[in-house]
Amino acid sequence: MDGELAAVTLLPIGESAPIYEKLLATFPTAVKYWKQYVEAYIASNDEETAKQIFSRCLLTCPHVNLWRCYINFIKRVNNKRGSEGLEETKKAFDFMLNYVGNDVASGPVWMEYIAFLKSMPVVTPQEESHRMTTIRKVYQKAILVPTSHVEQLWKDYDNFENSVSRTLAKGLLSEYQPKFNSARAVYRERKKYIDDIDWSMLAIPPTVSYKEEQQCMAWKRLLTFEKGNPQRIDATAANRRITFTYEQCLMYLYHHPDVWYDYATWHAKNGSTDSAIKIFQRAIKALPGSEVLKYAFAELEESIGAIQPAKTIYESLVAENASMTSLAHIQFIRFLRRTEGIEAARKYFLEARKLPSCTYHVYVAYATMSFCLDKDAKIAQNVFEAGLKRFMQEPGYVLEYADFLCRLNDDRNVRALFERALSLLPPEESIEVWKRFAQFEQIYGDLSSMLKVEQRRKEALSKTSEDVLSSLDNTLYDVVSRYNYMDLWPCSSKELDYLSRQEWLAKNMFKKSDKSVMLTSGGGATLDKGYVGVGANAKLSPQSARVVRPETSRMIIYDPRQIKGPVIAATSSGYTKEVDEIFKMLSPPIMSFITNLPAIEGPSPDIDIVLSVLLQSTLPTGHDGGKPAGAANSEPLVPRNQNGPVHRPPRDGQPTKRKGIERQEEEDTAAAQSRARPRDIFRLRQIQRSRGGVAPAQSGSAAMSSGSMFSGEQSANSSS
Repeated sequence: MDGELAAVTLLPIGESAPIYEKLLATFPTAVKYWKQYVEAYIASNDEETAKQIFSRCLLTCPHVNLWRCYINFIKRVNNKRGSEGLEETKKAFDFMLNYVGNDVASGPVWMEYIAFLKSMPVVTPQEESHRMTTIRKVYQKAILVPTSHVEQLWKDYDNFENSVSRTLAKGLLSEYQPKFNSARAVYRERKKYIDDIDWSMLAIPPTVSYKEEQQCMAWKRLLTFEKGNPQRIDATAANRRITFTYEQCLMYLYHHPDVWYDYATWHAKNGSTDSAIKIFQRAIKALPGSEVLKYAFAELEESIGAIQPAKTIYESLVAENASMTSLAHIQFIRFLRRTEGIEAARKYFLEARKLPSCTYHVYVAYATMSFCLDKDAKIAQNVFEAGLKRFMQEPGYVLEYADFLCRLNDDRNVRALFERALSLLPPEESIEVWKRFAQFEQIYGDLSSMLKVEQRRKEALSKTSEDVLSSLDNTLYDVVSRYNYMDLWPCSSKELDYLSRQEWLAKNMFKKSDKSVMLTSGGGATLDKGYVGVGANAKLSPQSARVVRPETSRMIIYDPRQIKGPVIAATSSGYTKEVDEIFKMLSPPIMSFITNLPAIEGPSPDIDIVLSVLLQSTLPTGHDGGKPAGAANSEPLVPRNQNGPVHRPPRDGQPTKRKGIERQEEEDTAAAQSRARPRDIFRLRQIQRSRGGVAPAQSGSAAMSSGSMFSGEQSANSSS
């Protein structure tokens, strides 16, 4: 988009204006494009059009860059108008700082205004005194705003007061020093929240993206910070700062209804209902399709006694949404009952029920309201009966009517209602009605009627099942469904999981499905028999019955033969580039130890094998000049590699006639390494001592010189 708009800026204003208008109709708070649009007219010297554009965007876009463009335009227009132009520019500065003076980036604007005031010409001492007083007031306002230039403003104010009167400066500076310190501290805290905000984001409808959510949270954290009044300023100034923050937030979260609602309710809580009404009006204009904002607006109007405006909102909701949903009708009936009485609600219900878009929800809502308020069950029952002629095919309506009859303890009509409905409903739509019928008999019927309804339910619903025989069988799971109550169960959670699993397996045992499907589908077993917790009880089943099981069909069974473990060589590690870089930083002894580790197949190495390799590896410690003369000067022994015998370099100063002895030592080492490696470190030490003949009291250096702990090989010194 930025590349295309860069090309638009090169077009003449007559050609680019329609493009800007279309863009700003989509993004009405895009400060960057408002600024480009108005600058194009300013460059073409069309001052009247520029003023019109400023009047459209300034109050809805409280951004310092746009307002500085405005003040530069005003200064340019009034540049040659003398004292009258200077006065107009001064008013423009005051107007600007009244709107964006609390911005964290408004420091340069305050400094520019002060410089402008200092540059104004004066003639008489009275004018000079008035100018100094004005500059002092501006300084005192500026140092109370936590901006990025607050410290520089304080220094300038200090110099200004001392240049006017040192005696007066001492008292004023001591008075405003704590206020400045507070503003500076609040700026540091405020900056932490400001830095999290993306000031280049366009206002788009919510997309539930991660970046969008982070921006929403960043703005709400900043709003919470400002509402806490960390600077402890007076309520009027604090509210002005909060209002400014909300207005800035709406530049980027323009399409978020919760931000509009919070803004309006904040005004209402602070006693400014007029401001709250204006915010709701702006919100509905910005989001005309948001029903919930309209209901919130009507609620506010009704709460302050503005009945007619609230009624107008409800009527608009009915006109806009009557063809889509009956909710507007229901809420309007309730509103009329609250404000005008039950007769007005009854009159509107009689009109609404004739509409083709009226659903059974309107009948249920009006009948319930009449029953609870008029205390006349006859009227409510007549409404239900009237609706039954129209909505007998709606399971939801049948269940609501059944609940109403249960309140009246009219069990005979409840049974008659269920029988009428089940005779007309197709099996696939009668599941919920059968569940409620079975629950009703469990509570109000005897054992024979309860079992009879249960059997009829099975027979009716078996038509929707492939395995008719298993659907007709009685199971222990059915007993659980009959004898549970609310969150009380006649079995443990483990037993319920087991029974539900068996129920599912019984229903699917003749289906051709692989093992993975059987495993993954098991999670639905506890939900298939929905009548275990009918109605309100369905949400109270034990937690273990609703465990989400892993989808094992997507799992890969581990087999070490499929993937060979990486073999570390002395020249190439076989790992990734990052691991190779780590190996390059290791010391040669550590690298030598790693290269002699056996190749491991599997997720993790055997600790005992690693320990055995570690015990038989003698890492060099460097040349020690302080050794005694008789100390052994032997090279460390290198263990046998899995791929073959290890090449041994000749020892320094050893006669060649000992080649036979050395060969014999290599054969002994190979024989020792071919045995099964012990898995106990203490056994390793015992073997070393028994083969090396080292006494327990022998020193550590002598023990080390005796050779390999694992192979039992003796050093040249000990053999001699």
